[in-house]
Amino acid sequence: MTLTIADDTISSDHSAHTARAVPGTRHLWEVSWLPGRHLDRNSAITAMVLADITGHHDPGGGHQLWARARLEGWAAELGLTAPDALTRAGRPHGRADAEETAITADPEAGG
Repeated sequence: MTLTIADDTISSDHSAHTARAVPGTRHLWEVSWLPGRHLDRNSAITAMVLADITGHHDPGGGHQLWARARLEGWAAELGLTAPDALTRAGRPHGRADAEETAITADPEAGG
C-alpha cells in the first residue's frame, strides 16, 4: 500500500481513485469515490487509505479483528460504515449513485 501525497493531489498504487484540492478554496479536498463532498486534507488521506485497501484481497494484512476495527474507525471518520465505505471505494473511478452525489459534508467536522 502506497499513497503518493502532493500539495494538491493524492493517489494510490492500488486504486484508480484520486483526491485533489478544490481549486479556488483553502483547505478543501474532493475524493473521486465521494463525489460532491468536501473534506479536509486529513479526511481526504483517510478516504484514500480506504480506496487503497479496496485494491487488496486481504485488507487487514492478516488479523481480521485488527482489520475490522481499523476499517470501522477510518470509515467512521468519514461518517460512513465500513461496508458502505468499502462498497463506494470499490466502485470504478467515475461511477457514483445519484444519492452519493447529493451528499455534502462539513469540512470542519472532517467529513
